[in-house]
Amino acid sequence: MSTLSPKKHLGQNFLQDDNIIRKIVSSLDLRPDDAVVEIGPGPGALTRILAEACRLTAIEVDHRAVEQLRERFGERVDVREADVLTVDARALAAERGGPIRVVGNIPYYITSEILFWVLDQRDAVRDATLMMQEEVADRLVAVPRTKAYGILSVFVQHYAVPRRLFGVSRNCFYPKPDVDSTVVRLDLRRDAPAVDDALFRTVVRGTFVKRRKTIRNGLAYVGIAKDIIAELGSVADQRPEELTPEEFVRLTGEIQKRKTTLGL
Repeated sequence: MSTLSPKKHLGQNFLQDDNIIRKIVSSLDLRPDDAVVEIGPGPGALTRILAEACRLTAIEVDHRAVEQLRERFGERVDVREADVLTVDARALAAERGGPIRVVGNIPYYITSEILFWVLDQRDAVRDATLMMQEEVADRLVAVPRTKAYGILSVFVQHYAVPRRLFGVSRNCFYPKPDVDSTVVRLDLRRDAPAVDDALFRTVVRGTFVKRRKTIRNGLAYVGIAKDIIAELGSVADQRPEELTPEEFVRLTGEIQKRKTTLGL
């Protein structure tokens, strides 16, 4: 067990199981020149194995852990004290000479924020292998017309190819969380269909806010003009949970075309 006492407000649940740690590293199929960024290494259980296999940068917000990691690993690991959500992944990739690979046992309470940190800087990220709450993992890989399918499903599947790798029991952590976890791999897509990102996110978020209503209701809720909605055809009468990510992209494209035509 680590000598570093977990801080609840940082969402720290330290991974203690060596078999799971090695399973995570094995799934990465690392090469010595891979530029890996570990999010929230804590006392360094995963860091220890990663440092032997790649060029590693560790991002840690807890000053106590930063000091211990620097003392333990020296120049073998580039340890940076920062909130990962403030870190410029593109700058890191430029330093490392190419796209980075992200890995981490991430705090449950900021899982969505970290996912969007990866997606928003996808041009600088090759892939991300993340430990998260099982329920969130379910949402990332969910298919249309299921309860778990929603905003995260659409965004993640548009920008990346998500895969569940394996489950992790709550007994593998200290302190033990109230839920089980899952390791998920996101391979960032270079072939994602072109779309106006801001409008796409508005459409997806707005329609899922009105999840039990039709697409028509959700679009009206976020201020899409009635004239535009009226021209969308039968898709406007579906519910958001019925549309695939690709269909959301097409819907966004149709709205954008009509906005341009109307000068909106």
